[in-house]
Amino acid sequence: MKILRHLLVLCIGLGALTVGSVAMGADQPKDLVLKGDAACTACHDEADGPELLAIGKTRHGTQADSRTPTCTSCHGLSQDHLGHKGSGKPPKPDITFGAKTSATPDARNGACQGCHTKDSKRSHWEGSVHQTRDVTCATCHKVHVAKDVVRDKRTQSETCLTCHKEQRAQANKPSHHPVIEGKMACSDCHNVHGSAGPSLMKRNSVVETCYTCHMEKRGPFVHNHQPVSEDCSNCHNPHGTTAEALLKSRPPFLCQTCHTPHGPIQPSVATGPTSNPGWWSGSAVTQGRSCMNCHTQVHGSNNPSTVLPTPQRLFR
Repeated sequence: MKILRHLLVLCIGLGALTVGSVAMGADQPKDLVLKGDAACTACHDEADGPELLAIGKTRHGTQADSRTPTCTSCHGLSQDHLGHKGSGKPPKPDITFGAKTSATPDARNGACQGCHTKDSKRSHWEGSVHQTRDVTCATCHKVHVAKDVVRDKRTQSETCLTCHKEQRAQANKPSHHPVIEGKMACSDCHNVHGSAGPSLMKRNSVVETCYTCHMEKRGPFVHNHQPVSEDCSNCHNPHGTTAEALLKSRPPFLCQTCHTPHGPIQPSVATGPTSNPGWWSGSAVTQGRSCMNCHTQVHGSNNPSTVLPTPQRLFR
């Protein structure tokens, strides 16, 4: 009887312990979006910060991916923030990304670079213009949103032009690349995470970047136009101009910035008297296509020249 009595007491105790455990487990917060986010979403839930839970609609919220981060992967362990008790305002997490954050730019970027380091597109971040000017990943990218606007070419330019206001004005000039129309993005030409080329070009030079789309200008030609081989921006402003074809100024004035004005009657075709007879007069050249009446292949030509090796005649 004593043995049965002890067994009965033991069963009752185990039952009470099981019920207590179940009740305690029911009171514990559960993960809402990320694995292990219960410590954060117990407070930052739909009522406190519904916009934060939108991370579940992004690649950072894919639970099936083993690389998916947790809240602490970006914001730090934040023990003081999690352990705060009382009615006062809790201390901020170790790393925050808002405008009034006290975290250094290196600390904020380090939270992202802890995962995003193997991509070759970011291999030149250290020492780049954006890095040295304390631009952070969160300055351009938004993590807690279903759709990051900077990753969409239709909306990316608005993020870039927030800082690059001179380029905003140029992009709204009559002759411009279709960036503001959403058919091109700044990242088609620039690598904002750093580049070995000038002006954060995606290629090693301006001309190589331009040749990515304008392949017919690459050549090789028998007669190469030296400014073309050197730098397309010698003649063009890729962000926008008031002259056609993104030219910095209208021909023949653009041509005469390098080529000495010439003519059989007056010393300057473009600026000489306009009363000369025939088509080779100042008015005819300045009001027509100027030098390109004859020199149509300004990017390079394979046609024979009457004078070799210089000057090169880029005739059609």
